Amino acid sequence: MNAALLSPVPAWARWALLLAACGCIFLLGQLRGERRAGEAHIAYVGKQANQAVEVAKAQIQVLVRTETKYRDRVEKIYVKGDEIEKQVPVYVSAADSRTYGVNAGFVRSYDAAWTNEPAGPASDTDREPAAVSLTDIAEADAHNARSCFAWREQALGLREAYVGLQAVMNGGQVKDAPE
Repeated sequence: MNAALLSPVPAWARWALLLAACGCIFLLGQLRGERRAGEAHIAYVGKQANQAVEVAKAQIQVLVRTETKYRDRVEKIYVKGDEIEKQVPVYVSAADSRTYGVNAGFVRSYDAAWTNEPAGPASDTDREPAAVSLTDIAEADAHNARSCFAWREQALGLREAYVGLQAVMNGGQVKDAPE
């Protein structure tokens, strides 16, 4: 029966039909391969997006934990510093300020230390009393100490946050920094 169907068709047409069928099968195979490659690419991009989301979440957790930890510390420092500064008149009375005066040389030396410039050569005027009371000096020192402690805690917090962010970016575990 096959011979009866194929005998009226010339040989070149049979070969053309066979080549066309092979070409269609080849093209279908190519499309399937491209679809698989596309699916693999989509899976890769999805995996990368999921990793980026996980890293971002971990970074946010590091920053929030560090911010909370050091914000509380800095607030406590400011509260304690305000208490100390308010109690200066209890420890250094006005009578003490009058009795134990500060000389001009002390003020020059103190100002030089905070400007990071030399005070210059000493003179006889350095022995004269300054117009600064011991109470003012104690309050200024309490304020400066409070600020330095707060800045120290902020710097430690920034360092801890940076180390945590590096650990997250490098795929490592985030550890609490030793105190």
